[in-house]
Amino acid sequence: MLDDPRAVRITGDETAAVYRRPDDVDAELHPERDRDRDGPIPEAYCWSHLTSGNGSRALWLLLLPFMVVNLAHWMRPVTKGLSKSQRLYGVLVRLVALTLTVLLTAAACEVALDLTAWQCAGSAECVAHRSWLGFLSAERQGWWSQPGRRLALAATVPTALVGFLWYLSNRTWSAYEAQRPPGDEKPSVRIRPTTPDVPTPADAPMPPDAPTPPDAPAAPGADTVRPALGRPGFWYGRRLVARLRAAHTAAGFLTVAAALTVAAADQDRRTGSGPLSAVGTLLQAALVCCAAVVVWVVCGRGRSERRRDGSLDGLLTARLPEVSLVLLALAVGYAGWSRPEWVSGGAAPGTLVFRVLALAQVVFIVALVVIARRLYRRVPQPRTAMRGLAGPAVAMLACALGGVMTGGVAQRVADWLDGDATPGMDGGVIPGPPVLLSWQASVIPVLIVLLLIPAGTLALRTERAARALVPVVEREYGPVRGDTLRSRQVAGARARAALTDAVPRLVGVVSGASLLLGAAAVAGSWLSGEVPGQAARGTDSFVESVADTAQAVGSWLIGLGFVLFVTWGRRAYRDPAARRTIGILWDVGTFWPRAAHPFAPPCYAERAVPDLTWRIVAWTRRTGGRLVLSGHSQGSVLAAAAVWQLPAATRHRVALLTYGSPLERLYGRWFPAYFGGGQLERLSAELHCWRNLWRATDPIGGPVRVSAHGDRPEVDRGPLTDPSAYSRTVEHPLPEPILGHSDYQADPVFAEERAALLDRLPPPLLPPQRDDRRAQDSSGRSSA
Repeated sequence: MLDDPRAVRITGDETAAVYRRPDDVDAELHPERDRDRDGPIPEAYCWSHLTSGNGSRALWLLLLPFMVVNLAHWMRPVTKGLSKSQRLYGVLVRLVALTLTVLLTAAACEVALDLTAWQCAGSAECVAHRSWLGFLSAERQGWWSQPGRRLALAATVPTALVGFLWYLSNRTWSAYEAQRPPGDEKPSVRIRPTTPDVPTPADAPMPPDAPTPPDAPAAPGADTVRPALGRPGFWYGRRLVARLRAAHTAAGFLTVAAALTVAAADQDRRTGSGPLSAVGTLLQAALVCCAAVVVWVVCGRGRSERRRDGSLDGLLTARLPEVSLVLLALAVGYAGWSRPEWVSGGAAPGTLVFRVLALAQVVFIVALVVIARRLYRRVPQPRTAMRGLAGPAVAMLACALGGVMTGGVAQRVADWLDGDATPGMDGGVIPGPPVLLSWQASVIPVLIVLLLIPAGTLALRTERAARALVPVVEREYGPVRGDTLRSRQVAGARARAALTDAVPRLVGVVSGASLLLGAAAVAGSWLSGEVPGQAARGTDSFVESVADTAQAVGSWLIGLGFVLFVTWGRRAYRDPAARRTIGILWDVGTFWPRAAHPFAPPCYAERAVPDLTWRIVAWTRRTGGRLVLSGHSQGSVLAAAAVWQLPAATRHRVALLTYGSPLERLYGRWFPAYFGGGQLERLSAELHCWRNLWRATDPIGGPVRVSAHGDRPEVDRGPLTDPSAYSRTVEHPLPEPILGHSDYQADPVFAEERAALLDRLPPPLLPPQRDDRRAQDSSGRSSA
């Protein structure tokens, strides 16, 4: 960014910092050095380590479903009124997120408690091939041989998982959500405008929210009701995350406690043990009451954005996990009580939870569809992705990801423990995982076959579009000698870049098919009680062969996906380049605050946006200067979010230059309530000037589609010529590459537009009047 290998850190830390060239470190104190220099002082804010840092970031892959469901919260359609429907939308997304936490914990219980401690340790044939399970074997009649004690010992695995998620969320909460944006602080310097027509005294203060100087046109509505991204508490969600963290941690512990209590209580009911049965009933009632409190906490409170809420619900956030942990300890003692007659056989009680969770997710998703459709109909916007149904679709994808990941782990562990046998089929030494997981694996091949249709259609359309663009490309480059291969390359790049606009349709097909197939899997497992291969026995030979093939291929695909997932995570842990790739994929998903799931990867914007805002406010107050804030790709989204947070007086001294920006193409369509057309129009009106550069070959960036205001020029400039030369010329003796999303700053248009923005900004203010002579030497030169 600085085009200098000797970059010097000005402020910040190793995670995110501001850098300058060595010659520009103290440029404000020595303006005489650069009087003959053209252009602004370049300054770079580097935030890449917020999304791709040390090897532990590879663990974020485990949190992928949590991140996806958190995105669904922010995809609410823009609307007017219907406040109850808006709140209900947020409640439903948070409930879906809660089911994912319970699903992850239940999957860990399935692997550790059911498959390992209950089924394998209770089978002499399985233990014979697993010597490390020998001390748990029922055949040895040891202290750990009783099923309840085996389950109590195995419960340490899911308990440790929940504890690790709590620790990770708490640590990132302290580092990200606790970053206070500016706004309440008093100005520390006094500056005076240099405009001769405004005789302002030298000691006149300029507070952060001072009105725009008289020489500037007033931005319409600049200081009235702020948009969502400009509200003081938008990037300060520590209270909600703390509440949700307490609730989800308690839900995880309660899931483990329920797995232990249900198994032991079932044994006591069958044997007629009066005192122990009463204890089990009381413990189950306590678990239900605590679970009701968890649901109340999740549903009871959403985000507070209109003010910075620095308070915490100390009693709730501390006591709820503690109470659930106490109940878990009681469940461990209850399950571990001596029951010599207890013998484990078949699957452990309590596997019904997977069907209940799947059914609850289907109900919540359908309700989300109804609410989102109602919100969209109030204020329909044609550019909104999937006509307002993007949130429910993404929430459905999160549930599908959670089901595939948890089912894949359970299937692989069952295959490993059972040797060559297929889980749930005849010939195995253990019954295997719940039949619902086998049904879910069986629908994966069906889903892939269904996806081949839209994928093939998109491929054909892209090929046709590329052919249609060939003559258009040749006309744009003027009277040049036709080069069919070159024209096809440029036309193909443009056609492939346009595929981004077809993503909503593909997501709609995937999520809709996942919802229908998931509901069919729940129904099939509930009605038959057997895996698909067993349920199809005795039917038509074709149906039986299809069921067997779907189950075998689905189990293999889940196993392959699990292996690839582990391999990718291991590579990301060791290879910084692979970790950076994950960071790029995480850029969009972790831009948004954790409003639905506290165990999602942390929101880097809650650190980056306050960083940028503080730097801009502090620099303009100290120097009286003006600046061009330029951002590429995701950096343009951060730049826009930071500008929204600026006080009105500071915003007047900032110009925005975006390039390769997904502000409208991705964020405006998928997050219309925050980056829709009305919000971007408002941002343009509040800014003194804004220009956006884009290319037709860019698959990510595009126009922001903001109309001109008064004498202001159009915000968009493009499409820029890419490649810069069609064929070899004297100026371009070598073939010019198709740049697409990269190297915007190398285009001469970038420097041209930056200079034009600086010319349009108001003149700098005189520096602060202080006794310190060094402060009097500070300059109002522009910074970018």
